[in-house]
This record gives sequence, structure tokens and C-alpha cells, in this order.
Amino acid sequence: MIDVAVVDDDRMLLDGMRSWFGAVDDLALRAVAHTVDELLDLFTIGGPKADVVVLDLVLADGSDPVDNVTRLVEAGFRVLVVSVTPRTEHSIDVVCAGAGGYLTKDHDLGTLTEAVREVATGNVTHSPELAFAWSCDRRPDRPRLSAQELAVVKAYASGMTLAATARRAGVQPATAKKYLDRVKEKYGRVGRPTYTKLDLANRVREDGLLRYPG
Repeated sequence: MIDVAVVDDDRMLLDGMRSWFGAVDDLALRAVAHTVDELLDLFTIGGPKADVVVLDLVLADGSDPVDNVTRLVEAGFRVLVVSVTPRTEHSIDVVCAGAGGYLTKDHDLGTLTEAVREVATGNVTHSPELAFAWSCDRRPDRPRLSAQELAVVKAYASGMTLAATARRAGVQPATAKKYLDRVKEKYGRVGRPTYTKLDLANRVREDGLLRYPG
């Protein structure tokens, strides 16, 4: 059973999620809140726990999306960000802050369910919006990584073996190696030479792609 919490200020959407999750055997909606502060207070006072938090990108309280993700990740939650509009720059920023995925709200609830399951395993869910955002990232010192390249390099740089990385990404080890070679080449093109696993770990840390303890 995957326990889910939702942070959103759209009452109609919250009602829809309550109904939907109630009909899904392996998901349970344990808490809803209108702000991150409200959700964290619920857990502070001994409320129900959650494996995944579905977080609206833009909340009415004016809180910063990246700060919201950071706070939830630091509190031990896995986070899936949803948004009513495809804001390319924000999708990259929230994933770099630790979110496990980004979806726009024009997807159906079945797609949301699959994304929650994927995030619950610790993976980055590969939505079309996120893939497009990474392909369009124009910051001069940042390579343009595909969603699959991002998933592979994050897993590998976190300390996984090549075989474990491949299993996490759902590909063969030879394919995972090709992704890693492409990432190294892309970093080299932007003037940041990357040859070894340690180099990859350093690049991931420098770009905020993976949050390390402490």
C-alpha cells in the first residue's frame, strides 16, 4: 500500500482525488492540506504518514515552489509536483530540488496514479513535460540531458553499480553505459570535463541533481 498526501488549494481537485484514490487498491489518500506548512503540522502532531506527497506547483499562499519541495524532501517525503500550466523552467528547478517528477494537470488520473507509483519507488517519473524541459534547458554551463539520461546519471552517481542503475532505469547495462557515456560527452562540450564515476558524482552535486545527506 502506498500512502499519499496532497497539497493543493483547489477544493474540486481534492474532492476528485479522494474519490479516485478510494477506488485504487494499492493507493490510500492519508492527508490533504492547502499549504506545505499545514501538511508538515499534521505530521508533527502525529498524524498519518505518507510515502508520496502530490504537491501543486503554485499555491495561493505565495510560497516558493523550490522551497516547498526542499522542505518536504528534507522532512523525508518523496514528492510529485503537479501544475495547471507547463512551466518549463520550474519543472527543472523542482526536480533539481529533489522532486521525483513533474506532471501537468491535463493528464488523466490514471497517469497520475502511475506517476505516484513510480515516485514511490524512488525513481524520477518520465513525463513528456519533464523530457521537454530538460531538452530545452539553455543555461550555458548545463548540458541538455534527456529524462532517461538524468535518471541513469542520478542513480549511478548516488553509488549504485552499473547493473543496479540499469535495473532502476529499466534498461540493459549496455544501454545504461551508453547513457552515461553521452552524459560525460555532454558535460565535456560545456567545458566541464567528466571522465570517472567520481567526476559524474561531482557534476550531479554541483548542479543540484541529487541531494546528499548533510
